[in-house]
Amino acid sequence: MIIKGYFTIPTAAGGFFLSSWIAMIFWGMLAPDFGLPTVSYVKAMLGTIAIWLTVAPLAAATTKSDGRKSEA
Repeated sequence: MIIKGYFTIPTAAGGFFLSSWIAMIFWGMLAPDFGLPTVSYVKAMLGTIAIWLTVAPLAAATTKSDGRKSEA
């Protein structure tokens, strides 16, 4: 459906910014325990996009079908 694709990009963008914010918050809570410096939101965004670019092809490869429709 075309409508589904219309809402996919804004949803992914929102998920990206939320994931970056959560990564920054958790890193800020854990870093002092390990003697590491905290990271800014921009650095958290950089780490998040690096992880997304690594994981997305793997996720796409595992969900590719052989042309048959799934029953689930």
